[in-house]
Amino acid sequence: MMNFSIVTASYNYARYIGDCLASVAAQEGVTFEHLVMDACSEDDTAEVVARFPHAEFHQEPDQGMTDGINKGFRRAKGEWVMWLNADDRLKPGALKAVKDYAEQHASADVIYGCWDFIDGVGGFVRRMTLLPFDRRILIQQGCYIGSTACFYRRETTIGEGHLLDDRFGFCMDGEYYARLSGLGKKFVYFPKVLADFRLHDESISQRSLGKDDMDNILRMQRLAAEPRAIRRVHGIRLFRDEAMNNVVDGILYHVFRFKKGILKAWHARRTQG
Repeated sequence: MMNFSIVTASYNYARYIGDCLASVAAQEGVTFEHLVMDACSEDDTAEVVARFPHAEFHQEPDQGMTDGINKGFRRAKGEWVMWLNADDRLKPGALKAVKDYAEQHASADVIYGCWDFIDGVGGFVRRMTLLPFDRRILIQQGCYIGSTACFYRRETTIGEGHLLDDRFGFCMDGEYYARLSGLGKKFVYFPKVLADFRLHDESISQRSLGKDDMDNILRMQRLAAEPRAIRRVHGIRLFRDEAMNNVVDGILYHVFRFKKGILKAWHARRTQG
């Protein structure tokens, strides 16, 4: 069986996708496929992808990033599946490291690691180290697992029909992890830096920050609503009154933020570069 399926959803990211593709093409010691699911980009994305023979290019309309990723998940054939954003990169040797780690953790359904934040031109910003899986931190404080450094055993996740919820456009990864963990899937932390996560003004998580016009305010409110929905379905809900639940949310957020900070500091010493 093929070791890995890498799924990249793209739309008008020709500026960055070459770095993404090159980082996958450079992986050694494993077998993999790289599925690029493009939503009919109007820039030169197709021309950039054509320079990389390893990439399998699929171009068709979709209903957004989540739908595009799910289309790739359905096509995936590898033992382990991940989605790598079109503006992100794998670290050299990342896939071989995950393969070796997975062989030592045969019961793992999900393996996740650390990453570096980089800027628009690829410069190092800061390192993100993590901690062993804690479902309450994930749900009440927020998703701390980076999708760009997370791998799913296809047979026990996607192969069982567990896909991203396409009602989510921002926090689909957090909802996915909450749902999988609720189903009893085993999450295993790999304390190694596996990827680069790019921060730039065009990214989904950054484009509305600091802007106070109505369109961007509404967009940020929708982004905030998705973690709240995750908490209501998968987390602690004490009241029928939504305002009271929001008060509880605020308290729990800071409780679990404090816990996460302590655990991250403790486990950061074990992180492999």
